Amino acid sequence: MTQTLVERASAFLESKLSRRSFINRSAYAGSAVAIGAGLDLVLKPGTAYGLVCTCGNTNCGCGSTCCAGFTEFCCSVNGGYNYCPANSVMGGWWKADNSSFCGGPRYYMDCNATCTCTTGCGNGWAFCEPGCDGTSCGCGANGCNSFVTGCFQFRYGQCNQDVSCMGRIVCRVVACIPPWQIDPSCTTTNAQDNSTAEQNAACWTPATPSPPPAPCTSASTNCQVIGVAPSADGGGYGMVTTFGRVLTFGDFRNQGDVSGIALSKPIVGIAERQSSGYYLVAADGGIFCLGGAPFFGSMGGRPLNKPMVGMAATPSGNGYWTVASDGGIFSFGDAAFYGSMGGHPLNKPVVGMAATPSGRGYWFVASDGGIFSFGDAPFYGSMGGRLLNKPVVGMAVTPSGRGYWFVASDGGIFSFGDAQYYGSMGGRSLNRPIVGMAAAPSAQGYWLVAQDGGIFTFNVPFFGSPA
Repeated sequence: MTQTLVERASAFLESKLSRRSFINRSAYAGSAVAIGAGLDLVLKPGTAYGLVCTCGNTNCGCGSTCCAGFTEFCCSVNGGYNYCPANSVMGGWWKADNSSFCGGPRYYMDCNATCTCTTGCGNGWAFCEPGCDGTSCGCGANGCNSFVTGCFQFRYGQCNQDVSCMGRIVCRVVACIPPWQIDPSCTTTNAQDNSTAEQNAACWTPATPSPPPAPCTSASTNCQVIGVAPSADGGGYGMVTTFGRVLTFGDFRNQGDVSGIALSKPIVGIAERQSSGYYLVAADGGIFCLGGAPFFGSMGGRPLNKPMVGMAATPSGNGYWTVASDGGIFSFGDAAFYGSMGGHPLNKPVVGMAATPSGRGYWFVASDGGIFSFGDAPFYGSMGGRLLNKPVVGMAVTPSGRGYWFVASDGGIFSFGDAQYYGSMGGRSLNRPIVGMAAAPSAQGYWLVAQDGGIFTFNVPFFGSPA
């Protein structure tokens, strides 16, 4: 049977190009594919794409999502994670303006399969044969209502330019921040396709893309550590998990936990009482008093605008504050109210707090490194408005109260006032992200704790960590 030009072009392009090739001629030229004079016919508006479609399932019609010429979202094929799956790498990106999901530009990064052999690559062609890339053409999890995965040999080319041979596109990472903030190998050379601005998947969130965590190897913490507190003399520390287990080291005395209780909301913080015992606070504001620590009240069972994210005890041991992610503060016992950010717009949510040594003031820190000072808590500087590799997750105050540190989830440390820098985990490989820090009460130095309970010490002793 004689094939029309469009039919011949369709068969060829199905394995070579995505729909974006029909939209972006510069990308087409960069794909190193040429089909001669037929190109102009294929690109005629209203005709070419109406006849040319690529489906991962022959039961799907050309009008289905699976045949729309776009690749599936990574979160749909990667266990919910908006990140390039294993055995794939970012090959390039494009931008769509005026996306309601991002309130402006939205960025799409293709994840191309890596190649186990270079068969097919060379002579101006940058893609290995399908048998070398370990993927296969199909629809996403929702069948014909999904976009395709593993069907297109295409690359915009702004990312990982040192990788000269790639496989088919597995999925696409979608973000509200530029690709070079996610993969530093990506350049700023723009490709544009505004037609994708409103495409979405049920699993997608505007959170910064991050890879799936490694399997948890800590049975005692289940990789759910949320915070750490020092003992009164700095001779030990205790850490707490979201399910209420307390693990203690050095002279931090274990006086029980709430891991055997059905919690309404997860635990989000721990604070030691100077004289004896310690407190745990849950996301709903519930307070748990252990080891003789007195109960002075809580927000448990009362409506909150935002969940709690941390707490601090007063120096006297007769009160405590809890703080919510919107900067709302709640005071109990002899903990006085000195102001809050509740009701004020924040660039990023509050993630932690610390009290001054006098107990007559406190600081909040936000995930962008912004600091808020109240009472006799001085402002010594912040990271607000500056680009961070990872969000800030906690803070600690120097013994004098004339300085403080912030820690980011990658272990990066930021020092202000008389808080000296003793080192960090920034730029080093971590099994799990950092979730908090504690400062030695009687000496300059600090501990960092990771989600799996790993402890990193800087100018302070190591007292142990969970197995």
